[in-house]
Amino acid sequence: MKRIGEYQNGNYTVKIYEDGTKIRENDLDFFESEFPENIDIKITNRCNIGCKMCHECSTPSGENADLLGLSFIDSLHPYTELAIGGGNVFENPQFIPFLLKLKEKKIIANMTINQIHFEENYSLVRYLIQEKLVYGVGVSLAIPSDKFVAMFKSCGRNMVLHVINGIITQWQIERYLANHGLKILFLGYKKFGRGSEYWKTHAIDILRNQDYTKNNMEALLHSFKVVSFDNLAIEQMEPERLMTKEQFNEFYMGDEGQFTMYIDAVKKEFAKNSVSNVRYPITSNIVDMFNTIKRET
Repeated sequence: MKRIGEYQNGNYTVKIYEDGTKIRENDLDFFESEFPENIDIKITNRCNIGCKMCHECSTPSGENADLLGLSFIDSLHPYTELAIGGGNVFENPQFIPFLLKLKEKKIIANMTINQIHFEENYSLVRYLIQEKLVYGVGVSLAIPSDKFVAMFKSCGRNMVLHVINGIITQWQIERYLANHGLKILFLGYKKFGRGSEYWKTHAIDILRNQDYTKNNMEALLHSFKVVSFDNLAIEQMEPERLMTKEQFNEFYMGDEGQFTMYIDAVKKEFAKNSVSNVRYPITSNIVDMFNTIKRET
């Protein structure tokens, strides 16, 4: 697999490959980072779907970020990964110019979009991938179908299906998603934003769906090409039950704020993650911002 980037971060080396594989290496028993490897960045709060569990509370009249005015972009280390999301990223008129700027600076752009917006912008998504303006594309599942799975697979190997633990159902997985060679990322259910209100009225259904994914973890691991988890999903689903401590430590990518951070470019704030109530104003220096997160951690 072709290597697309390599850099030194603190006391370790990072290697990134075309299929999304990331390897950290040193001769020590710990990794100490100087700057973030991956930044989750919200570029718009505008979205017309209105998902009832949206922790960002995006709306059709939500604001867009001034992407070309973000001065901290110039302080990013080459091959830093930006996970770009919203809202609907296509609603921000500066999205494409922003991607062009990132590519020029050798920043690896990934994006997360809803299934509905993926289908509406299918040709554009394929173009962005072909031009290497984005590398990884996460598609948040809305209403699975055979047609969607075929479109998803046609976009290449760096497509990752995003599902929320507690929202995804057994029927959806077994009828449409399993055994198609898909990469899937389980996101923990966030009792934050609209997700907090949705939990109050749908907790029984959410817990039933979470019981299914947790109790059928081994079958899920054999039903997809790659199965991954965010930190909250790890807490909820406990995948470490099915591996040795050494295996878990090998694959675990770190605690919140250890190698990552969150930036709300709309509100011009940053935090440890997207559900943190502790927010700070954006500055022009990513290292200073990251050090603030690490002190909190």
